[in-house]
Amino acid sequence: MPNTLAYLALMAWPLVIALMFRKMAPERALIWAILGGYLLLPEAARINFPMIPPFDKVSIPNLTTFALCVAIFGTRIVAWPSGWSGRILFVALITAPIFTVFANTEPVLVGAIESGRLLITGEAPPVRGMRLYDSASVLVQQIIALLPFILGYHLLRSAEGLEMLLRALVIAGLIYSLPMLWEIRFSPQLHTIVYGFFQHDFGQMIRWGGYRPIVFLPHGLWLSLFAAMTVMAALHVLRHSATAQRPRALLIALYLCCVLILSKSLGPILIVAVLAPLILYAGPKLQLSAAAMIGLIALVFPLLRGAGLIPTDMLVRELSAHSAERAHSLGFRFDNEDLLLARAADKPLVGWGAWGRNLIHDPITGEAATISDGFWVITIGQFGWIGYLATFGLLALPLFALWRHGARRSGAQIAPQVGSLALIFSGNLFDLLPNATLVPWTWLMAGALLGQAAQLARQTQDPVAPATRDSLLSRARVARQGTGQAAPLGTVSRKERGA
Repeated sequence: MPNTLAYLALMAWPLVIALMFRKMAPERALIWAILGGYLLLPEAARINFPMIPPFDKVSIPNLTTFALCVAIFGTRIVAWPSGWSGRILFVALITAPIFTVFANTEPVLVGAIESGRLLITGEAPPVRGMRLYDSASVLVQQIIALLPFILGYHLLRSAEGLEMLLRALVIAGLIYSLPMLWEIRFSPQLHTIVYGFFQHDFGQMIRWGGYRPIVFLPHGLWLSLFAAMTVMAALHVLRHSATAQRPRALLIALYLCCVLILSKSLGPILIVAVLAPLILYAGPKLQLSAAAMIGLIALVFPLLRGAGLIPTDMLVRELSAHSAERAHSLGFRFDNEDLLLARAADKPLVGWGAWGRNLIHDPITGEAATISDGFWVITIGQFGWIGYLATFGLLALPLFALWRHGARRSGAQIAPQVGSLALIFSGNLFDLLPNATLVPWTWLMAGALLGQAAQLARQTQDPVAPATRDSLLSRARVARQGTGQAAPLGTVSRKERGA
């Protein structure tokens, strides 16, 4: 159970965010409000009120930053991106769970399952059906989750905003490395010491003969992915630093790389191994092409997996020649995915909804007998293929749009930070296949990159105009200096709307 400090931290974070907005530029305050809340607030602690979604480390930073941005600029924020593809995916992502609720009002009987179908009813009570209240709750939760995407699209779309995101990762990585190293040495206990409880299974934090840090995040894998992002951001800073600053930048990158290795998670280490050479040596257009290819793989892999076109048995056999333990873990994951996909096939379009209805349960105890790790299989099981295509489509859209308006256009002027952040984001998107590492920071990067794609689209249509001419914040500052009023936040040109 969370202690008093956990609830105090949640209640105090809006005040901390307000102080950030008073002391920093709005872009920088937005970045640190979202990133700081993700890294510092207690995991699995929430403040519940009747009839509304709980307040936790996701909803509190998202709602507070959105409210303050509206208050600062004195106008509403355009609630969706430009372009019909982005708008359709945005609306589909918000509304798809509503159809899921109305298609799952009946309770689910718990019993013996074969190929995803109920054979024998067990002694366990049924899983309750979803109610009209659930549709409203899910709708609000979807909107809250997308607030960083909206704010990133409007406030961080410029090259300067993307550079702020990259440098914030480096700074946060250096700061967070201290509690990470402490837990590597003394065991992952900080969440218990500070907030009164451990947020996950302690046994999963033991790897490679030592401890895997978790600090205040949902799992050690989440923390390792964050560490991988900080390494890649540091490599970007190293490549584009002045000559006199490169020794210091090199030491920072090597230090963060050592912290990543000590975090003992193979997946994020492999992501860095693949993407680091591109960040260090490739040009922006090649970087955007590679990021778009990774986004395409992440988008189509679940479709191929659901159609049975991925040779899972061969992959397990090949891996068993190198590590029997890894092969067993991979085979266990594939077996669970097969069961969950068979279960999802009964409601392929809209899924089974929440409350564990998408899982297979023990017929006696009623406890879940399957484990869903990958975010893709969770999304398909809960919200169907419509929800999956809306979610992954909106996440992959920035990479495709950057490739279309940047890598494919000969006249596009691509800032170096665009390619680097696109690669980092693509690594997070690819990690959604084995893990559920979709966090507010992911949506913030997605929104900023899609906003930059809109900038590139306008730049190629109007080459005379600089890429940053439509920087929202710059126009707001000019308006305030001239009239004392804030310019409309989220205003875009007609050309940009058609990008």
